[in-house]
Formats: sequence, structure tokens, C-alpha cells
Amino acid sequence: LLRLVQEGRLDVLRDELRPDNALGPVVQSWRYGRLGDTLLHHAARYGHRDVLAYLVETLGMDVEVFNSDYKRPLHEAASMGHGECVSYLLERGASVDCLKKADWTPLMMACTKQNLEVIKALVEHGANPLLKNKDGWNCFHIGSREGHPQVLRYLLDVSPGSWDTESTIKRTPLHTAAMHGCFDVVELLLERCQYKPDSRDKCGVTPFMDAIQNGHVNIARLLLEKHQACPSAVDALGAQPLHRAAVTAQDEAIQFLVSELGVDVNERATALQLTALHYAAKEGHVHTIQTLLSLGADVHAKDGKSRSALHAACAGQQADAARILLCAGLQDAPDGTGMLAQQLARKPDVIQIFQETNVST
Repeated sequence: LLRLVQEGRLDVLRDELRPDNALGPVVQSWRYGRLGDTLLHHAARYGHRDVLAYLVETLGMDVEVFNSDYKRPLHEAASMGHGECVSYLLERGASVDCLKKADWTPLMMACTKQNLEVIKALVEHGANPLLKNKDGWNCFHIGSREGHPQVLRYLLDVSPGSWDTESTIKRTPLHTAAMHGCFDVVELLLERCQYKPDSRDKCGVTPFMDAIQNGHVNIARLLLEKHQACPSAVDALGAQPLHRAAVTAQDEAIQFLVSELGVDVNERATALQLTALHYAAKEGHVHTIQTLLSLGADVHAKDGKSRSALHAACAGQQADAARILLCAGLQDAPDGTGMLAQQLARKPDVIQIFQETNVST
């Protein structure tokens, strides 16, 4: 029966569940899979409106039936963009703002897809665009992540204040769009919404930082030109976009910050006074180390505890990073406690680097 429902084979399904067949009355209680989906869930998920109607009107299945995640058939139809199924379920009295696990409404799930007609149908039946899920995301926030400007324009038209929202960790839709590289969405948000320049989430991260650390230089440029973003703003720990880009190995973004914006490649971060070179070395980003050195990074720079990037590479057990730093002329030297970088080496390949360079361990 499950396969018949999934394939939309209504004629065969009717034969299997004809009045003289004992299966008819019991199928309502049948559950499938780990989450306990019903046949109604599957009909909605696969977009078979005629099967849906048969299950509801002939077999008497409840449109509000839910699985172990509290997901209802309307959630399924909305998330898959099946407009006819959504309209049918709403006409049969399905609750438009029903909540599944993590407090997701059907409208939120519809906003993960580029199906404006489904979104309109839900809103026209009273769906509330301002409701938030457990992470504090409303529909506008979800649409900003997915990168659908036409969905966001519609939401702004029907709910002008929907843009003014923050997640539980104080991230705005602008943060999210910048992070995910949704250029058209960022452009729309800057045009129609009133986000404050360099608004910070709970970690002190700005939308500009999100764009830079994820390699979206075009969005970073847009935020500079249209939103007066600050390229040297610091997060809650004191790291600038430069340092965050070094952690994520975004070499193009580093080039942009240093060569075009004039950011000091040797700028210090956090109370530990770390340079971008320290961060790249700790993560083992060899190409980023090369990029930083080509831009004038001081290979001999030490942090507040007199540790060099070689200490960072060895602490992170990054053999290739240690090798390139040694080849660049950085020599092992004791930090403020007298510890050499090589003393932090634990992995055989890192230890081997020092043996190759005739440094005794």
C-alpha cells in the first residue's frame, strides 16, 4: 500500500481497499519508518492530491495526524512545494500554523523552497510570518538563508516588519545572507530593510565578517559600499575579519583586505596578541601562510607569550605548516616559558620535520 500511495496509483489502491477488504478500516493506524509517518504523510510528500482526497474522504483519515516529530501532512506538502495538496489540506481544515519538532510551521518549511505560490496560499489562509522556531528564526530569516529574493519581497509586502528579527544568538537575516553568499538577497536587504551597520551577534560577528570568513568578497564589497561596514571591526574575542579569514583559509578575502583596503597584515588579535599567520599556522593552511607571507606578514612575529607561528603549527600538529615556516627562515626559539616549538610536536610527521632540518628533539 505504501508504494501505491507514493506512486500515486489511486485505481490500484482503491481495489486493494475496496469495502469487502478488511484492510480498509485499519490503514488509518498504520505507521511507517522511524518517525511513524502515515499514508497521508506520504501522499502529501509525493504530491498526490487525488490520493490525499481518497484517504481523507473515503477512509476518514485525519488531516491533523502527526508523526513522532509532530510533523503533519501540511508540513510535508508545504516543504515539498505541492501547491494542490497544500490547498486541499487547508480547505479540509488543516491548522495553518501547526508546529512540528523545533517549532517549525508549514510556512517556514515552504520558505526553504522557491515556491511562491505555496507561500502565498499559506499566508492567504492566515499563516503568521512573524512566528519563530526554537532557534529564533522566522520565515524571513529562513528565506534569507535560502537566497530567494522574490520570496523575501513578498514577505515584506504582506508583513513589512518581518525583516526586523534576530535569532536566539542575535543573528539577523543580513548575517545569514552574507554568510551563505546570497548576493541578491543582501542587495535587497540593504535596499528595503534598516539593519544597523556592523550589527553584532552574540559572538561579536558582523555581516562583513561573515562574508569575509566564507570567501564572499563581492558581498563584502557591497557591505562596504552600501552599508558603511567597518573592515577592522573586532569580534567578542578581539579578532578582525583578517584573522577570521586566516582561520578559514580564504586567501582571496585576505588579499582583498590587505591589498585593497589597507588592513595591516600583521594586525594583532585577542588578548594573546595573535597575528593572522599564527591562526593560519595553527589550522595548517599552507597556501594561506604563503599568501600572508607574500603580503608582508612578519614570519618572526611573536604573540603575547613570545610564541611564534611555529609554536602554533606544532601545537596544532601541522607538519606542512611547520615545514614552510622553517623554510621561510623562522627558527625555533623558546617562548616566554622557555618552551621550544619542537617540544609541542607529538605526531611523528611533525617530529620528522625538525629531524630533517637537523634540529635535535
